[in-house]
Amino acid sequence: MSERIATVSRDTQETRITVTVNLDGQGRLDSQTGVPFLDHMLDQIARHGLIDLDIKADGDVHIDDHHTVEDIGITLGQAFHQALGDKRGIYRYGHAYVPLDEALTRVVIDFSGRPGLFMNVEFTRENIGTLDTQLFWEFFQGFVNHARATLHIDNLKGFNAHHQAETIFKAFGRAVRMAASEDVRMAGQMPSTKGVL
Repeated sequence: MSERIATVSRDTQETRITVTVNLDGQGRLDSQTGVPFLDHMLDQIARHGLIDLDIKADGDVHIDDHHTVEDIGITLGQAFHQALGDKRGIYRYGHAYVPLDEALTRVVIDFSGRPGLFMNVEFTRENIGTLDTQLFWEFFQGFVNHARATLHIDNLKGFNAHHQAETIFKAFGRAVRMAASEDVRMAGQMPSTKGVL
């Protein structure tokens, strides 16, 4: 497969964001978002997805984190869409179960070309540090809309909200790694009977 690297910038009156993604990286993150707990979660995606991520964000966090978190999800999704190209030769589907102590999450993704987020998570706290847990839904909604992926996230158990969030992002990273990986048996074929994704 050719190099699967993309850089996308998104500038609005609320945020200025640049994301570079290397789908065949080594799990390295360089992230400056202004939202510390989100940086911690992005590190999980990079590390467990073996994806290199460079994310720079300058957002209106003096108001709250909403616009920054959502717009990072959007820009990351755009970068994934570009880096995946026409998706020939990838597995397309990926899944992972990840535990962290008492918490357990299942994530399933399909780079189907059809955006859809189905997120079944009941966080036990409204905030982790200063980050509103509702914003995780905004992040993933932005991602699926622009990566054009179907994503199912189910937190199966857990009472520590930090653990819940960490299992979600670790499982997401591992599921993405599986789905975006080269399938040698596909030999450059389109992983769809439609012939296009």
